Amino acid sequence: MDWLASHALPDHAALAERFSGARAIVAAAAHRTPVVRSRTLDARLGMQVFLKCESFQRAGAFKFRGAWHALSRLDPDVRSRGVVTYSSGNHAQALALAARECGIPATIVMPSTAPAAKLAATRGYGAEVLLHDRLGETREGLAERVAAERGATLVPPFDHPDIVCGQATAAAELFEEGGPLDLVVAPLGGGGLLSGTGLAAAVDGRGCRVWGAEPAGGDDGARSFASGRLERVEKPDTIADGARTPSLSPLTFALVQRYVAGIATVPDAALVSAMRLVWERLKLVVEPTGVLALAALLEGRVPERVSRVGVVISGGNVDLAAAAALMAGAPEPVD
Repeated sequence: MDWLASHALPDHAALAERFSGARAIVAAAAHRTPVVRSRTLDARLGMQVFLKCESFQRAGAFKFRGAWHALSRLDPDVRSRGVVTYSSGNHAQALALAARECGIPATIVMPSTAPAAKLAATRGYGAEVLLHDRLGETREGLAERVAAERGATLVPPFDHPDIVCGQATAAAELFEEGGPLDLVVAPLGGGGLLSGTGLAAAVDGRGCRVWGAEPAGGDDGARSFASGRLERVEKPDTIADGARTPSLSPLTFALVQRYVAGIATVPDAALVSAMRLVWERLKLVVEPTGVLALAALLEGRVPERVSRVGVVISGGNVDLAAAAALMAGAPEPVD
């Protein structure tokens, strides 16, 4: 079935088959990121915690998985015309890097307010960057116009089955290395990672439940999950720049409804505290969006008491000066 042309929701069997194929494709280019343990976290949470550290992924976040998978499936004649996307940073970097590796011209629509490190890295990977807010258009509108004018292919950050199946490979590796888990918590922005995590759990998780975690200042996912219809939060107010999407897509929302048990929300102060904890005690450089899932557990926002929990640490692309300023005001971690 041509899912994109028909806008039909892929059935589980078809999506699971695409996910199975994605594992070999992604493994050929992506890092197999480490699963980290911490006695401090185990004691703090009263359970065994397994951190899947996608902060060590190529381009610094899980996004490389989906970008590489999507581009790898493009026909040669499509590749020659280039690709376009829109992103505040992590998907921008991932697509730029994947496109460079595949020899595909890439144009990335970004806001001028994106972290300087993410803008610099995206350009450094060879992509053309267009700043949508300076051109007076929405990021989606500018990306669609540029793709149409150039005959290029639009590769969205999350609203694509190939992106979802690529992101699902992170959780698949977590299950392989962590063993049977009772629960996995993953960050939620546009829903590609969370729906992919849910898909992987349904295929490989042996009954593992999945929760999402998103910023309290951008709680469109939690609102949508509660109401059963797609909700929007215009201009989300959060330091988690990777989760400032105003809404999930119809695809990712439907998959979250299918595969996910619940969505927790986390205030920014909790993100800063979680960042300081993992920087100081675990020696991991993680951005605010990257600690969403861990912060949800530390704050008791996930109402499930289990023995073994997996946590996706989603990204390590952070402005060091900004991170230092944030954490300077956070309480010192205590054992």
